[in-house]
Amino acid sequence: MRYEKGRRDASRGRILEVAADRFRGEGIAASGLATIMSDAGLTNGAFYPHFQSKAELVRESVAAAMELQAQQIREALAAGGPEMAMEMYLSTEHRDNPGKGCASAALLPELARQPPETREAYTDHLLALVRQLAEAFPQARDPEGVALAVFATLIGALQMARAVGGTELSDRILSAGKDAARVLIEQR
Repeated sequence: MRYEKGRRDASRGRILEVAADRFRGEGIAASGLATIMSDAGLTNGAFYPHFQSKAELVRESVAAAMELQAQQIREALAAGGPEMAMEMYLSTEHRDNPGKGCASAALLPELARQPPETREAYTDHLLALVRQLAEAFPQARDPEGVALAVFATLIGALQMARAVGGTELSDRILSAGKDAARVLIEQR
């Protein structure tokens, strides 16, 4: 049976989208291929024409999630500079929706255990995000160093805020993370 042109690409895109959401929301190890394929509205057998392995799916879905994040950061920087990007990142909405959020904050421990190809792809996308953020600090002696410090602070604050749930302490952590990032930006 032949399918209309573009259906294969649409199916692949849907698998990537579902996988990225599942991996960020539930973790890589806890997300099985059968569930991902079911959520994508496809059969298990439809997986292998698109991906050779779960490792390939992890690599490509993390890359897609990070590309989406880069676009969101670009838009926030254009709309209101680093302050807007920081407010967006350390928002209660981002905290409460890990499946739609930052792949780094959701997956760092698991990404560190992935095959070298996945870690290399993650590194490339992380550096792209850092360089994008560094453009907001042209007066800094080391713009990339400032961007790395700010991004690491934001990721850590978001992870801690998620770990304690939507509590008063969680809200305090988000606020403290913003304050710490502001200090890093001001000292650039």
